[in-house]
Amino acid sequence: MRKISFNAGPAMLPLPVLEQARRELLDFNGTGLSILEHSHRGKDYDRVHEEALALFAELLSLPKTHAVVMVQGGASLQFAMLPMNFLRPGASADYLVTGHWARLAYEEAGRVGKARKACDTARADGKHVRLPRPEEISVDPKAAYLHLTSNNTIFGTQWHAWPDPKGVPLVADMCSDILSRPLDVTKFSLLYAGTQKNLGPAGLALAVVDRDWLKTARTGLPDILSYQVHLDARSIYHTPPTFAVYLLGLQLKWIKANGGASGMEKRNKAKAELLYGTLDRLKDFYTSPVEKASRSLMNVVFHRETPELDEAFLRAAAKEGLVGMKGHRASGGMRVSLYNAISLDDVKALTDFMADFAKRKG
Repeated sequence: MRKISFNAGPAMLPLPVLEQARRELLDFNGTGLSILEHSHRGKDYDRVHEEALALFAELLSLPKTHAVVMVQGGASLQFAMLPMNFLRPGASADYLVTGHWARLAYEEAGRVGKARKACDTARADGKHVRLPRPEEISVDPKAAYLHLTSNNTIFGTQWHAWPDPKGVPLVADMCSDILSRPLDVTKFSLLYAGTQKNLGPAGLALAVVDRDWLKTARTGLPDILSYQVHLDARSIYHTPPTFAVYLLGLQLKWIKANGGASGMEKRNKAKAELLYGTLDRLKDFYTSPVEKASRSLMNVVFHRETPELDEAFLRAAAKEGLVGMKGHRASGGMRVSLYNAISLDDVKALTDFMADFAKRKG
C-alpha cells in the first residue's frame, strides 16, 4: 500500500508523474536510452530542458522583463548567491526575519556583506507565530534589496499580502509555495525556489530575475555563482541534474493540466480549510499556535500538551499510513505539509484519523 507523506520536503510527487517516469525510465521517447543516460548537450535532453523552462515561465505568466535560470544547490546556495551578486561593498541589505529559514538567509548575507533586520518576529522562546504588522517593518530606503521568505515551513506562517518595500528591490525565497497560487512576478526583482516541495525532486532551484536589475549585478564573481552566466548559458553552464529537470517538466505539465497556479490555489485552499477547520473544531485536544491571519496554506503546525503525547499521535498515524508529520526540532509537535501533490482525499484521510484519535484519547 502506498503511504501518504506529509513531509516538508522532499515532498510527494503526483502519482501520474511517477508512473510516467517509471514507464520511460529504460527507454525515453523510443531513443533506446534512459533520460538518465542522455547527454546534456544532445537534442533529446535539450528539448526536455527548454520545455521545462518555457512551461515554468508560462505557468508564472512571466513578463518579458524577467528571466528564469535553473541552478543546482537548492535555496541554501541562493542565500549566498543573492548577496554575492547584488550586495555591493559598503551597501546593506534588509531582511524580514519571520522564521528559521529567513534567519539563515539573513545570517548568510552577513557573511558576504552587511545585512540588517527590517523586522524579527521571534518570541522570547525563539518561535514565530505570526507575520509582522506593517508598522513593525522598518525598511532602509538605501538598502540594496529587501528579502522575505514567502512561506515559513517550520512555524506555519505565510505572507498573504506583500509588504511595501518602499521603492527598494523586493526579493523572495518562495521554496515552499511557488506555483501554489497565482503570483504577480513584476513585484519582485528576484525570487527563487528549490523544487523539492511543489515542483519536483530535490537537487534543483529556479530563480526569476528582473533583467534590468540583473544589469546592476556585480561582475568578477566565479562564473558558477553568477546569475548572468547561467542565463547566458541557458542554464546549462555545466552538466545540470538532468533527471531532476525531466521530473520538473513532468510535474509542471501536471500542474498545467490541473488548472495551473489558479487551480493549485483552489486545491490548496480546500485542503487547508479542511485541516484548519478540524483543528479549530477539536481545539480542546489539538493546539494550533499560529495567529489565524498568518496561517500557512502549505504547512500546518499543531501539538498536544506534551512531547510524549505528540509521539503517541505520530505512532498511531504511521500505523494508518500517514507519515512525515513530525515537527521540526525548532518547533516540535506536528507539521502537515499540504504541497501541490497532496490531494483533498489525502487530507480527508488525515482529518478522519485526527477526529477518531481525539475521540479515543480525549
